[in-house]
Amino acid sequence: MTARNRTLYLLSFAELLAMGLWFSASAVSPALSLEWDLSDSGKAWLTMSVQIGFVVGTFFSAFFNLSDVLNARHLFVVSALLGALFNGAIGLFAQGVDSVLTLRFCTGVCLAGVYPPGMKIMATWFREGRGMAIGMLVGALTLGSASPHLLKVAGSPDWRELMYTASLASVLAAVICLAFVKDGPYQASAARFDWRAVGRAVADRGVRLANFGYLGHQWELYAVWTWVPVFLFYSFRDSGVADAAGGSALAAFAVIGVGGIGCVAAGILADRYGRTTITIISLVVSGACCLLVGFLYGGSPLLLLAFCLLWGFVIVADSAQFSASITELAEPAYLGTALTMQTCVGFLLTMGSIRLIPVFADWIGWPWVFAPLAVGPVLGALSMYRLRQLPEAARIGGERRNQEIVA
Repeated sequence: MTARNRTLYLLSFAELLAMGLWFSASAVSPALSLEWDLSDSGKAWLTMSVQIGFVVGTFFSAFFNLSDVLNARHLFVVSALLGALFNGAIGLFAQGVDSVLTLRFCTGVCLAGVYPPGMKIMATWFREGRGMAIGMLVGALTLGSASPHLLKVAGSPDWRELMYTASLASVLAAVICLAFVKDGPYQASAARFDWRAVGRAVADRGVRLANFGYLGHQWELYAVWTWVPVFLFYSFRDSGVADAAGGSALAAFAVIGVGGIGCVAAGILADRYGRTTITIISLVVSGACCLLVGFLYGGSPLLLLAFCLLWGFVIVADSAQFSASITELAEPAYLGTALTMQTCVGFLLTMGSIRLIPVFADWIGWPWVFAPLAVGPVLGALSMYRLRQLPEAARIGGERRNQEIVA
C-alpha cells in the first residue's frame, strides 16, 4: 500500500473516532431529559453548546493561523486528547445540565483543532483526487457523528458509559494520528503569523462564493442532523411503531451514516465532472427533501425511512467539495487558515438553524419543521452557479474540463 493511501485510510479512521465526541450528548438526550427534565430548548443546547465552542475555537485558530503556524498533525493530536478529557468529564462529574453545557462548550473548542487540520493534512497528500480524499475524510466524520446513535442502542443503557466510550475513541484517534500519519509531499513550509490572512481570503471572490455555497449547505445540514432523530421518533410514535425510541435511534444512525457513502461518491464524481456541478445537484435535491418530507410524516415508517436515507445521502455529499474548492482557490501558505475560517462561519450559522427548529415546530408542527431550511440550499446553489461562471473556476477540480466542453 502506498503512503498516500495509507494516510487516506488511517486519517479518515482517526477522524471517525474523534468526531464521535460531537453528538455524544445529543444521542443520549432522551435519557438526560428524563433525568433532568430537559425541554426541547435544553435538548437543542446540548448540540448548540458544542457548536458555540467550535466557532470560538475556529475563530481563534483562524485569527492566529494555528493550522499554518503549528504542525497540523500535532494540533490534531493535542485537540483530540483534550476533547476526550472534557467529554469524559461529563460522564464522571456532570450532575445537571449547566455543567454539561460548559463541558460540551470546551469539547467544541477542542474539535476546532481536529476537523480543519484533518482536511489540511489530507490536502498535503493529494492534488489529483483531492475531492475523493477529502470526501472520504468528511464521510468518516459523518459516520463518527452518527455513531453515538448506534452505541446508544447496541451498548449499555447508561448514558455515562457512552460518554466514556466516545472519549476512548478520541484518544485512539490521537494515537493513530501521532504514530502513523505523516505530513504529505505538498505540505507548505510553516507560515508566520499574519492577522491579514483571513482578510485576504474573504477578499478573494472565488473563495467568497465557495464559502457562500458552504453557508447554504450548513444552514440545512446540522439542523437536520440534530433534529431528525426527534422527528423520526415523533413520526414512528404517531404511526404506531411499538419501540419508537429504539427504532428512531437506529433510523437516525442510518440516515446520518449513509451520508458517509454520499461524501465519497460525490468526491469521485466531483473530481471528474466538477465540484460546482456536484454541489449544485446535491443542494437542489436536499432542499427539495426539506419541502417534501412532511408528506410522509406519520405514515409508513419504511417509506419515511427510505426517503430520509436518500436525504441523508445527498445532504452531506457536497460538504467536502466546498472545502476541496477552498484548498484549490486559497493562498497556499495559509490554507489551514482559509479552511478554519470557512468552518468557523459555517458552524456559526448552524447555531441559528438548530435553535429555530423548536420554534418552527411550535409554529407549523413537526411534519413541516424542516421546510424553512430549504432557503439555504437554494442560495447555496446560486452561489456555486455564480462561481462556475468565473475564470477562477478553472483552478477547481474537474471545472477546466467542463469549461472546455462548454466552449
